[in-house]
Amino acid sequence: MLKLTGRGAMRSPGAPSLRRETERLFWEQIATGITSEKAAEAVGVSQAVGTRWFRYRGGMPLFMSKHISGRYLSFAEREEIGLLQAQSVGVREIARRLGRSPSTVSRELTRNAATRSGRLEYRASVAQWKAELAAKRPKPAKLVTNLRLRHYVQERLEGKVHGTDGLEIAGPRQAPFKGRNKPHRGDRKWVNGWSPEQIANRLQIDFPCDESMRISHEAIYQALYIQGRGALKRDLVSCLRTGRALRVPRARAQAKAWAHVSENVMISNRPAEVEDRALPGHWEGDLIIGLNRSAIGTLVERSSRFTMLVHLPREEGYGLTPRVKNGPALAGYGAVTMANALKKTVTSLPAQLWRSLTWDRGKELSDHARFTIESGIKVFFADPHSPWQRGTNENTNGLLRQYFPKGTDLSRWSAQEIQAVANTLNSRPRKTLGWKTPIEALNEYLKSVQQTSVATTG
Repeated sequence: MLKLTGRGAMRSPGAPSLRRETERLFWEQIATGITSEKAAEAVGVSQAVGTRWFRYRGGMPLFMSKHISGRYLSFAEREEIGLLQAQSVGVREIARRLGRSPSTVSRELTRNAATRSGRLEYRASVAQWKAELAAKRPKPAKLVTNLRLRHYVQERLEGKVHGTDGLEIAGPRQAPFKGRNKPHRGDRKWVNGWSPEQIANRLQIDFPCDESMRISHEAIYQALYIQGRGALKRDLVSCLRTGRALRVPRARAQAKAWAHVSENVMISNRPAEVEDRALPGHWEGDLIIGLNRSAIGTLVERSSRFTMLVHLPREEGYGLTPRVKNGPALAGYGAVTMANALKKTVTSLPAQLWRSLTWDRGKELSDHARFTIESGIKVFFADPHSPWQRGTNENTNGLLRQYFPKGTDLSRWSAQEIQAVANTLNSRPRKTLGWKTPIEALNEYLKSVQQTSVATTG
């Protein structure tokens, strides 16, 4: 190989590697705030590859911040070289067509050609792999070469907690690190837990005259999050305050949690007539959640306190197939399922009783635009963390917990059974209605509407 290519033996490439250009496009998609699965789909690679890229780079692709210089051949140019050489086009003609120097093309055909057959055979995928492998210039991290500095950083990150008397406090035992975020509702190990910024700045105070004891907080973060840096153990991320196993791109961190709630469907744009409860037909809605992701939809009319319950059975395949991230919602209250169930429910009452619906900000009603078009009912969403804006619904949900306690499986109840509970509440006298029942209050309104309609027609 040394005689053929001028380069020593290289390890076998195996399957053709994915292009750096493709990975760069992947990270450009990540920068928009979307998930790694969607970014992988956008650039034409598998979700597994996208997830692996994201985890290997720690969620922050520092090497992708600058584009590759035009002085280097791209994969497209290497494909063109391979095609033209197969057509027996000369080196100088290939160089002329590509706008490159003949020596660049000649060197490419020699140094990056495949040699497994014992002779030079130029293939673009192998050439790209060889070029990327030869271009690597790994620089040892400072925490790898400076053991004293690394010990200082590790001690401030995962050092033991000591009492005022100097004795070590063991604290709780944490579950083994599995590459995920801090334990959910579980114990975390008690450590010093200094932030990288605190460590980097404290070094200047503790070692004012020793320039070797200097490191930036970003270098510490890279040592923690990026695989292959080799300086700090990966599980030390659990010693950080956030305990985050991967860094989060800024666009994703700043993404709106309720992207389905636009300005025109905010509760501030709801008609003023809703507030005084004088005119029936304005509803409030939410879900009550039970065990194993079971749920029942609740709808309450603001004027009469009339309650309707929405049956949300499991989708076909729930519990039989393993859950898939960003996969179909089979629990029974996905966006499409919820909109369809609400549409079916509202058709059971006269149209004049449906004027608006105020919902919590849950994503189960993210398909509200289609629901409004098909049903004609305007949907509004409450402000974040403001349950009092749907006070009637919240109060009714509290009453329903007598029949559907928290921590119980709500999917076991049929549509007929939950409607029986709704009928029970609607037949219960209310102080706010002058001890009338919600059914009686709603019937009075419907009779008055009917009499007005007859008088107008007559």
